[in-house]
Amino acid sequence: MSAHCQLTGRRPAFGNNVSHSHRRTKRRFDPNIQSKRYWLPSESRYVRLTLSTRGIKTVDTLGIEKAVTRIRARGEKV
Repeated sequence: MSAHCQLTGRRPAFGNNVSHSHRRTKRRFDPNIQSKRYWLPSESRYVRLTLSTRGIKTVDTLGIEKAVTRIRARGEKV
């Protein structure tokens, strides 16, 4: 599963681990990505989306129909 949200576009961020002696090593901050299945009534089928937890809350607020139109407007296939 790729580490990006289909709805919000959230991707991993990069930074440094900083030790007590202040040495720096590269690290990666991954978003909390979940795979979720929704019923899409307009197409009479289920769609499986990879969403961040913020994206799941957005779907709960907007509804699945508007969320899928936003995803398709971003150019992603659903």
